[in-house]
Amino acid sequence: MAISVNTNVTSMKAQGNLNSASNGLQTSMERLSSGLRINSAKDDAAGLQISNRMTSQINGIGVAMRNANDGISIAQTAEGSMQESTNILQRMRDLSLQSANGSNSQDDRDSMQKEITALQSELTRISETTSFGGQKLLDGTYGTQSFQVGSNANETISISLSATGAKDIGDTANKISTAGSVYGAAAGATTLAAATGVSADTLNINGASIGIGAGATSTQTADLINSSNAGVTATTEVSATIGALSAADDGKLTIGDSSFELASYAGNSEALAEDLNAAGFTATYDSTADTISLTATNVDGVEITGSTAGSVELDATAAGTGDISKTAQLNLSSSNSISLSSTGGNEGEMFGATTSTETFTSVADIDISTASGSQDALDIIDGALATIDSERADLGAVQNRMNFTINNLSNIQTNVSDARSRIQDVDFAKETADLTKQQILSQTSSSMLAQANQLPQTALSLLG
Repeated sequence: MAISVNTNVTSMKAQGNLNSASNGLQTSMERLSSGLRINSAKDDAAGLQISNRMTSQINGIGVAMRNANDGISIAQTAEGSMQESTNILQRMRDLSLQSANGSNSQDDRDSMQKEITALQSELTRISETTSFGGQKLLDGTYGTQSFQVGSNANETISISLSATGAKDIGDTANKISTAGSVYGAAAGATTLAAATGVSADTLNINGASIGIGAGATSTQTADLINSSNAGVTATTEVSATIGALSAADDGKLTIGDSSFELASYAGNSEALAEDLNAAGFTATYDSTADTISLTATNVDGVEITGSTAGSVELDATAAGTGDISKTAQLNLSSSNSISLSSTGGNEGEMFGATTSTETFTSVADIDISTASGSQDALDIIDGALATIDSERADLGAVQNRMNFTINNLSNIQTNVSDARSRIQDVDFAKETADLTKQQILSQTSSSMLAQANQLPQTALSLLG
């Protein structure tokens, strides 16, 4: 190799190796100080892109888990309020059963109704005030809300909440409740027995065939329908107005198996109303008109016989020209629509319509100040309880679903974090070995550079 002063190739090579060692040493120190293998795109461009996508997923999963926990909290808050609403409805049901008993006076029922009214108000108050983070939950404004439970768009779980106020829950039923030409016939100068017999026929109700014998009364027909498994409930109901009683009235009022001698109530219709209520019927006395409004269920009819005075009335039809009666109307109800027809075409004798209508009666409409109102209240409350139970079941299901979602998200987050670590994080054992290597190379390169820089001095020895 020629001796050259202008160009020291050996020094240049030593400088290059020193720079390389210094760069390697700098990279190792950067990695060891940050704990990351990838600190910039030059370290691993593809790895940086992959790890950033994983970081987005990991961070998104963390937010999704918090969102799911918020959803659980909302569901728990709503369900807690619904539990109190259930307790209120159970108390209202107890009061309704108590009021339905024939041992209660009108004053007793009025007192029970006062508590019912207070409970109705509390149901509505709970519905209007239950909130989470300032957002009302049970007043009907919440509707359906989606909770983001994933790290990507449209990974959601929905929660639906309905209003649970007294006016919003109750019993929804499909009913056929219009009077037929025989059942439900208007009061007239006929005997009760002659007004309750229908033609023999076969009723078809929701696919069930029900044979009705000739002359069957309304209660007999109701019993046949109820035992047919047609999915409907049949009841009879008769309403009538009994006019003013005088000392001359010696007739007999007959309702089902109960009878009342009118002569013993002459001039005292209010006492008759009290006895009618005690017998399990619903009777309301109007002191202004001196009349009684009567409602009876599960009887074939109401009848006045033997009265010699024209002052006694049944639905504004004067007695005295003959016996007067009013037959019971046959009603059908079901949670589903009702399909009604008959083989002989005589369904009009029993029902005034063949198409059911859907009706909703809310808890706010409950009035247990009468025996019949107490009976009606039971169906309304049972419907309200079923509504709230269904809502709570949905909330319970969504809480369980979100718990499973959180567990799954936690598992994904752990595994993705592990995968990102393998790409992004530094291997300290390997990197410290590289650091030691680069440190030694840096030191030896420095030493060799110093010696290489002395090589041109050899030329001086040649000059003597």
